[in-house]
Amino acid sequence: MFTQLKSDESGLTLIELTIVIVILGILAAVIAPRVMDWPQKANVSKAQTEISGLKTALEQYALTIGEYPTTEQGLSSLWRAPSPTPPNWDGPYIDSPNFEDPWGNPYIYRQPASNYGYEYDLYSTGKDGKVGGTGLDADITSWKEENTAAY
Repeated sequence: MFTQLKSDESGLTLIELTIVIVILGILAAVIAPRVMDWPQKANVSKAQTEISGLKTALEQYALTIGEYPTTEQGLSSLWRAPSPTPPNWDGPYIDSPNFEDPWGNPYIYRQPASNYGYEYDLYSTGKDGKVGGTGLDADITSWKEENTAAY
C-alpha cells in the first residue's frame, strides 16, 4: 500500500541547484574585486617601506659625509663610493643595491629637492610608471603632500 522512499533516491532538484549557483555567483561578484586589489596594495606598501629604508640610508650618508649625494651620484652612492670618493665615506649604507620599485621602475632621486622644506626628492611613480596619478597609480613619495586648501 504505502511505498517508502529509498534513501538513495534523495538529492537536489534543478531549482535548488540553480539557487546555490546564483548565490555563489553573487558572492564571487562582491568579493572578487576586493581580493583582486590586494597584490597591488601590497606593492604600494612595499614601495613605502623601501622608500623609508632608503631615507634612513640617506640620513646615515649625510651624517657621515656632511651632505646628501647629488642627483648625478644618485642612490648607487649608498652602495658604492661615488667618484670622487668623499673622505668620510663609510659605506655601504644599505644591505643590497636594489633601487627599483615593486613594478620594476627605478626610484627617482633628486638633490636638491624641488619640494620646499626637504633636502631631496625620493619617489616611485607607482603602478603606471608615470608621474602623478590617483589610486594605485599614484606616486609614492618621501615627502608629505601639503594641502593648501583654505578651511
